[in-house]
Amino acid sequence: MPDRTTDGTAPNWHALSVSQLLHHFQLDPQRGLDGGALSRAQARYGPNALPEPPPKPLWRTFVRQFKSPLIYILFVAAVLAVALGHHGDAGVILAVVMVNALIGSFQEGRAERSMAALRRLSALRVRVQRDGGELVVEARELVPGDTVLLAAGDAVAADARLIEEAQLQVAEAALTGESVPVSKSVLPVPDATGLADRHCMVFSGTHVTAGRARAVVVAIGTHTEVGRIAGLTEGAEEPKTPLEMRLEQFGRSLVAAALGLFVLVVLLGLWRELPLAEVLMVAISQMVSMVPEGLPVAMTIALAVGMQRMASRGAIIRRLSAVETLGSTTVICSDKTGTLTRNEMTAVALWLPGGREIAIGGIGYVPEGELVEGGRPAEGADPAVRELCMAAALCNDAQLLPPQDERAGWSVLGDPTEGALLVLARKAGLTIEALRRDAPREAELPFDSDTKLMATRHRMDSAARRVWIKGAPEAVLRLCAAEGSVALQAARGAAEGMATQALRVLAFATVDDDALDATAGFDALAGHARLLGLVGEIDPPREEVKLSVAECRVAGIRPIMVTGDHKLTGLAIARELGIARDGDRAVDGPELERMGEADLRDALPGIAVFARVQPAQKLRIVEALQARGEVVAMTGDGVNDAPALARADVGVAMGITGTEVAKSAAKIVITDDNFSTIVGAVQQGRVVYANLKKVILYLFATSMAEVLVLLLALVGGFPLPLVAVQILWINIVTEGTVTVNLVMDPADGDEMRRAPVPRNDRLLGAELLKRVALMTPLIAAVTFGWFAWRLNQGVALEIVRTETFTVLAMCQWFNVLNCQSASASALGLRIVRNRWLLGGLTLSVLLQALVLYAPPMNALFHTVPLPPASLLPLLGLASVVLWAEEARKLWARTLRRARP
Repeated sequence: MPDRTTDGTAPNWHALSVSQLLHHFQLDPQRGLDGGALSRAQARYGPNALPEPPPKPLWRTFVRQFKSPLIYILFVAAVLAVALGHHGDAGVILAVVMVNALIGSFQEGRAERSMAALRRLSALRVRVQRDGGELVVEARELVPGDTVLLAAGDAVAADARLIEEAQLQVAEAALTGESVPVSKSVLPVPDATGLADRHCMVFSGTHVTAGRARAVVVAIGTHTEVGRIAGLTEGAEEPKTPLEMRLEQFGRSLVAAALGLFVLVVLLGLWRELPLAEVLMVAISQMVSMVPEGLPVAMTIALAVGMQRMASRGAIIRRLSAVETLGSTTVICSDKTGTLTRNEMTAVALWLPGGREIAIGGIGYVPEGELVEGGRPAEGADPAVRELCMAAALCNDAQLLPPQDERAGWSVLGDPTEGALLVLARKAGLTIEALRRDAPREAELPFDSDTKLMATRHRMDSAARRVWIKGAPEAVLRLCAAEGSVALQAARGAAEGMATQALRVLAFATVDDDALDATAGFDALAGHARLLGLVGEIDPPREEVKLSVAECRVAGIRPIMVTGDHKLTGLAIARELGIARDGDRAVDGPELERMGEADLRDALPGIAVFARVQPAQKLRIVEALQARGEVVAMTGDGVNDAPALARADVGVAMGITGTEVAKSAAKIVITDDNFSTIVGAVQQGRVVYANLKKVILYLFATSMAEVLVLLLALVGGFPLPLVAVQILWINIVTEGTVTVNLVMDPADGDEMRRAPVPRNDRLLGAELLKRVALMTPLIAAVTFGWFAWRLNQGVALEIVRTETFTVLAMCQWFNVLNCQSASASALGLRIVRNRWLLGGLTLSVLLQALVLYAPPMNALFHTVPLPPASLLPLLGLASVVLWAEEARKLWARTLRRARP
């Protein structure tokens, strides 16, 4: 432990009383550490972090590039070349291997740096009390002596001793193996108490499932209990995604085909009575051309670039598998508050028993506005209004903060719904600070998402004690049985009326004695509560969401609202945003509970809104949708949302309102809690997958063309059109300079007008094979046709091979432009939008010129310098590959426009 007692031993924090603990740190828990104490602690203890594995050395990344069957084949080719006395060819092969390793190391290093940057974006943040104010800081900034504030859903970032708690329960399975949450207390326990029974302590690596607490940090980093377990400090590698495994299987299939090709080429060469050494070298080189050596690197870059682009738009990817799954998403189940709406709550209406209705002026968090009843200003001193507003201010955990400077406005620390209630109290003439000081909170039942209730007990001037209750109208009214059926029915009618106006409705009640029993929960209040009234809050829809919902519809994605609000409120907002259409309905939690599994699956196509759902029911909704074959994205922010987030194909946690538990369970965290950000992430998921398909198309089409050229020469009785080192140059250098950059292509712009990617979409589907059927024969015809024609003219073989080598490289350049889009023309300078591809293509051209005109390269690659003027016919011939694909694209666009 970092601190020591006077005799030099580490204190048993769990055995110290709260007063002893505070004395030890010389701490006022209401103020926390001041600036000086914080600086000294940071200098003494360092960051709150477990040791990270050292950065992977560059040489190790470089060496790993050689651990590939492709490289082994090339080494065999180099040995064979040396054995046959072709030392120049062996040198070229080894140089190509080195260039490939350098390119792979650079791209892998860039991807790892991108991943590290994204991990920093998703760092854990905690609430602390420092210098008398509440702050949110990164967990690594905690020091012993810090006062941390904990609430349901928070992850515990350091070992800490509790000094205050209210119904606190903590899940400690990750540390102790205890399967159910543990109830906590501030009371000390004996020195010899085991870890699992130290109920006055909370430990790093666990999370809060219920209640609230204040605790003092006593250990950080390696001094925490979790830090003592060495195994937990080792970073586990993320499992391979389904796409990675499919690509590996695809690669293995091509390797098998390459081995078959090797045997075929050798047999044909022997049949032609060609020199065995030459045949073997060409067969090995051709086998290399069949292996998609650029594909794994391209996939890594595609995923890294996709994650970076999503992060720049507010979507932090926590699981690689989410990137590919996003493109297949068919349903987005979204929360309403803050995601579809602005989460800028404003109380606009009051309803009081007896049917009194009061409108509230003003908007936002500025505490200015009149209360108007019957067209006349209402008196803030009205006893009924005052009592309702007192309940709103006292049964409340938020803080209303005045502007910090001239440019800032009023803001809320805490839940926006509770913040709006504080603004209401201020408008009614109450002073929040004085009210809370004069009526201190003595006990509480924190808000529970299952009961949808919260209650606090206060010492009042007007009564010995009073309990204030806040919650969903139906939940509060169940506690008010003494009010009589007529009054309750009127309140229910008023609540439904507010809900149809898209208002979030809260009910308030009070109990005039000390009936708040923490052990009995809300049941102890049943029949004792007196209804105070209703408050209606408005949360305007986000303006951009309506467009995003329409975009989802076009993209074949169905949005569904899942909200804790009344179903009439949810349905009103859903209709305004276009989520609910004619014939769609809303289903609330009790209705959902009564539905059987088969009934729910059958009803799903007509349900646009799930309202008043409990977190456990979210899981059922996800599973029912998946049973219908849907790929589901589900949003969530609470600790109890974690099972649904984990079960969904894409779990999406809220970055602003989301708990750390929800973020840990999710695959994506959106930093702005905005539905449009989710839609943007879906688009980027489709872009990543489409770019990978472009690379597969390019590699497969060009590789097959090389094979076809060789087989035509062997079968037709021609000399070999390319020597081994030229084939290797085409495969490693010409293709390698553009392949990894093709995945950097930006969005085409029509991704959200396409259908979702099928979950088990074939890497080489029918559409790609149709394009391969045009590209491959055309490249082969151009290349082999030129070779045969020039030989027939009596041109020297060395010159013809150089020309054929150059034509094939040019065909590759034009074909990468073809692969950028299945329908858009390459003549619109699409390549300019991808500066990485433009740079790669420029580099490829320069390297080809080096091979043609540098004397040392001529000797190594068996080329001769070609007159510059002779390159124009070659370029024109190779461009046929581009013009043919342009004609196909034009025909495809014409047919698409002709469809009704």
